[in-house]
Amino acid sequence: MHRCETQSVSKPLACNQSLDVILLLDGSGSLGKTGWEAEIVALKLFIDAFRQPGSAPTLVNMALILFSGPRTWSGVYKCTGKSASSVPLSQCGIVTVSHFTDDLNKLDQQVTALQWPMGSTLTSLALMTAKAEMSLGRSDTHTIVVVFTDGRPLSYRKTELASHTIRKAARLVWVPITKYAPLKYVKEWATRRWQENVIPVEEFSELQQPETITHIVADICPKEEVTMEFGRR
Repeated sequence: MHRCETQSVSKPLACNQSLDVILLLDGSGSLGKTGWEAEIVALKLFIDAFRQPGSAPTLVNMALILFSGPRTWSGVYKCTGKSASSVPLSQCGIVTVSHFTDDLNKLDQQVTALQWPMGSTLTSLALMTAKAEMSLGRSDTHTIVVVFTDGRPLSYRKTELASHTIRKAARLVWVPITKYAPLKYVKEWATRRWQENVIPVEEFSELQQPETITHIVADICPKEEVTMEFGRR
């Protein structure tokens, strides 16, 4: 019922917790140019929330996976195991932009340089790629997977299975964007309680607002020194 208090309306809530965060960024064609640009702005704001003041060491390790999918059904069959042929993940529209890193300046530059893939939405394979990335994380640190997506996955069943696999070892947070995202299913795929792990965004313009990123950060990074209420939704 009360919004999180931040130091600036132009910056999201800061996080100073030790976390391993894997970001999954939807690069499908359904985004449109406006949606893709909004995602980039949101991602840069999210990264900025984890920067530490002055010379303080970075506490977060962050990885980034850009996902879309093949543009033909034959390509989809190859990427989902329905064909005898196998192809590299990159040909399936899954690109690990960065493995776990605490160099947020470099990660920010990589985000700036990203090209919009404009493919389909192979969300299940992106989730399994995140599961593989988790093996590179710190054993004593909690892992959170955050999925930014605007559309329906190619396979609801495979996405559900992959989500449950992720949830056995990490917290799975979804940011469904626009009315075309399958919110009903996303609530089932997210870590329970879904109210704390699903942050719906109605418009791309809303995604670019620091306030929206604050909602995400507040859910995954509670801080005792910042006043916040978790009953706001």
